[in-house]
Amino acid sequence: MNYSLLILEYLVAALGLGVLLADLWLPAERRRELGLAAAAGVAVILLVSFFVEGIGAQSAFGNMYVLDGLAMFFKRFFLLAAFIVLVMAAEFADRVPGGLSEYFSLILFALLGMMFAASANDFSVLFVSLELVTVTFYVLVSFQRSRMQSLEAGVKYLIIGALSSAFMVYGIALVFGMSGTLNFHTLTLESGRLAGNSLFFVGLVLVLVGLGFKIATVPFQIWAPDVYQGAPTPTVAFLAVGSKATGFVLLLRVLFGAVPSLAANLAQVLAGIAACTILYGSLCAIPQRNLKRLLGYSSIANAGYLLLGVVALSHEGQAAALYYLGGYLFTVLAAFSVLTLVLRDVENEDISALAGLNARSPFLAATLTLAMVSLAGVPPLAGFFGKFLLLKSVIVQGMTSHSLMWLVGVVIFGVVTSLYYYFGVIRAIYWGKVTGETAPIAVSPLMRLSLYWCVGGMLYLGLCPAHALELAEQAVALLKVN
Repeated sequence: MNYSLLILEYLVAALGLGVLLADLWLPAERRRELGLAAAAGVAVILLVSFFVEGIGAQSAFGNMYVLDGLAMFFKRFFLLAAFIVLVMAAEFADRVPGGLSEYFSLILFALLGMMFAASANDFSVLFVSLELVTVTFYVLVSFQRSRMQSLEAGVKYLIIGALSSAFMVYGIALVFGMSGTLNFHTLTLESGRLAGNSLFFVGLVLVLVGLGFKIATVPFQIWAPDVYQGAPTPTVAFLAVGSKATGFVLLLRVLFGAVPSLAANLAQVLAGIAACTILYGSLCAIPQRNLKRLLGYSSIANAGYLLLGVVALSHEGQAAALYYLGGYLFTVLAAFSVLTLVLRDVENEDISALAGLNARSPFLAATLTLAMVSLAGVPPLAGFFGKFLLLKSVIVQGMTSHSLMWLVGVVIFGVVTSLYYYFGVIRAIYWGKVTGETAPIAVSPLMRLSLYWCVGGMLYLGLCPAHALELAEQAVALLKVN
């Protein structure tokens, strides 16, 4: 067994345990520094990842774990997201009621599960890694035990998470019962024999249902707005980016790695789910006043956009989805980083809390404005080019099959609708009536650096997309398409 392939996971696990042990010797007033140390450790691991070979496909543990271009893309994605979230969590430390080091370490253990998920080549690894992510988020969502909203969000996420796990376990059991294997590579070889097996098909559909809960696609999206509203802001940021990307990489592994014929058979169903998800997220976001709840519905709509890359049934669509996720990472984390600072002493988290932000901190106002513009898909930021590539891949596929052109209209309608609520946030920043706090907002040097990274990422991916798109194309090169 080639254990050296797991060097990044070993380092993340050691860092998480190290943070827990360091808590034993640090006084309470210095435990915030553990978050900064954890962020620094993740940054080092991210640098180490560029010295890990990810070309081709190497496997370990009886081909249950694979290290290829797709895995390395998502591992670096998760490490970058965790770094920004840990900086955010350190800034959020004064609002954590206790167990601050545990909060930091749980973020690291969630990161560990995400990294294992990126390399899953077997349904057993898929399930265990996904459960590691989900169980840590059960705790992270309800970590502010003194807030009823946080506890309520934790209970809702627990119930929905348990339900999705039940669907997935039952589906995996049916797949194993009909095929005799859980390995993706073996399933690919056996797919011809199992093509007409209805129980095998039902098992795979149940697995996709479980992943649909994680990605928050219709009709499995009901948990997202409530959980986003009640959970601590750094938790919501990691949930919005990390958990969604985890579900998506596993979706790619199942549909284009284990049973590539399933994607073609379900293309119209997935197109319908994508359309409903975009419409539901876009329309339900319009009346929202709570900022985190608005971003929750935005997250649902973005799950629909990501599904376009699957519906396209092409490497171009897959690469576009990965590129879109890269832009989504910088955009969403920039937005939540600003909210972490602005909503420090605000309980209701209403859009009106942003009134006067331009006077209190022009830098934060500009950052949040860029994030909203990018989410809306306005050039020249990353969100525009990501949506353009996804839409292009669907149009190319629709021109050959003549069955997806209606989806193009849905996407355009969703983008146009989103302009209303995203620009409503911008209107509140610059033209909202100031009724609350007017003091300047202090931004720590590390938080400022994190925000610079996010702004730079949004601008770079929008203005110079060629290199990032090339990396995305290399990552999906080994996936199969029909």
